[in-house]
Amino acid sequence: MMAGAGGGNDFQWCFSQVKGAVDEDVAEADIISTVEFNYSGELLATGDKGGRVVIFQREQESKNRLLSRGEYNVYSTFQSHEPEFDYLKSLEIEEKINKIRWLPQQNAAHFLLSANDKTIKLWKISERDKRADGYNLKDEDGRLRDPFRITTLRVPVLMPMDLMVEASPRRIFANAHTYHINSISVNSDYETYLSADDLRINLWHLEITDRSFNIVDIKPANMEELTEVITAAECHPHQCNVFVYSSSKGTIRLCDMRAAALCDRHSKFFEEPEDPSSRSFFSEIISSISDVKFSHSGRYMMTRDYLSVKVWDLNMENRPVETYQVHEYLRSKLCSLYENDCIFDKFECCWNGSDSAIMTGSYNNFFRMFDRNTRRDITLEASRENSKPRAILKPRKVCTGGKRKKDEISVDSLDFNKKILHTAWHPKENVIAVAATNNLYIFQDKMN
Repeated sequence: MMAGAGGGNDFQWCFSQVKGAVDEDVAEADIISTVEFNYSGELLATGDKGGRVVIFQREQESKNRLLSRGEYNVYSTFQSHEPEFDYLKSLEIEEKINKIRWLPQQNAAHFLLSANDKTIKLWKISERDKRADGYNLKDEDGRLRDPFRITTLRVPVLMPMDLMVEASPRRIFANAHTYHINSISVNSDYETYLSADDLRINLWHLEITDRSFNIVDIKPANMEELTEVITAAECHPHQCNVFVYSSSKGTIRLCDMRAAALCDRHSKFFEEPEDPSSRSFFSEIISSISDVKFSHSGRYMMTRDYLSVKVWDLNMENRPVETYQVHEYLRSKLCSLYENDCIFDKFECCWNGSDSAIMTGSYNNFFRMFDRNTRRDITLEASRENSKPRAILKPRKVCTGGKRKKDEISVDSLDFNKKILHTAWHPKENVIAVAATNNLYIFQDKMN
């Protein structure tokens, strides 16, 4: 049970939909690499390792029916990025979509930014349900008419046609990142956005593609002195001069662009002192922050490291105000997770619409939710076995030792190939999207 996004109502989560093939052998290109609701929650975009963007639209009829609010159907699919080759560095540039960010809707069309390792594109998604008919110089089938046979002038008219959804690239922002892009974030002025790679953060104007401003550069003069990299960056939701970026050392820096053009000197530095008693060979790896997200209110930010989620008050830098253990039972398994490279997995996290609950992923297709008001938490599973419409999700428990109860799963039988790295929460309602390898699960609340 989790408290509702709107307050104290208890509800259960139930299955709504699953998208994607059932095949056991998954093609690498079909693995979902990012999930993002737009500002209204009516559209849901996913990007995959094959460079494709798939946009789902909420069923218009289902909006008013409480039981089927979480029903989305494919609205548009397009190839956003193609594989490229950097001849100067002899490097292949993957087509994989690293991040998608929506822009607020200003007119009938929708706009989104999508990024692979090197290039960011601004896409326009628009509808056409009319076509011009009755041209003077062209026949109905498109062939040119003989000018000498045209004796009267016709006024073309708009005729209805089947609805077409078109995706067209309006801007391409390239050649600004030496290293792999890990974050893009639209600023609250909706005119600028930032993009971050391992060592630099750039500020762009959405109308200008041929130049960007480098606002953070942590590259040392001698690369052998490199001790940390940038792992994520995000703009403040209300103050267009403020942004944060996290590092592989587990620290977060808040910068104010009013202070200086180059924000190498931070305004605030958030770091939790390490407990010497829990220090191990893996401490540095698991303290690396994989995601940072401001709350909708702008008062808090949340960071995800390998084993936990932390909530920070922007007014308190020395320690987080809340810490939630995501899968503490893995602490004893860090050695084998290091050997199979899972320890380097980058889990994302997200807030619900009212900032009262947070969600993040785990292994075995489990995902975790934490209620900030009641401090209750729950583990749920994205699985086709429980995919009957409106089937209630049963809470899952992991047994760490001793006698295993009937409903529990042992730590040793967790499948580390099934991992939930990307999740998204509808901005206004209790509808969530969870990416599990090549499948997209949509769950909604079932009010009691």
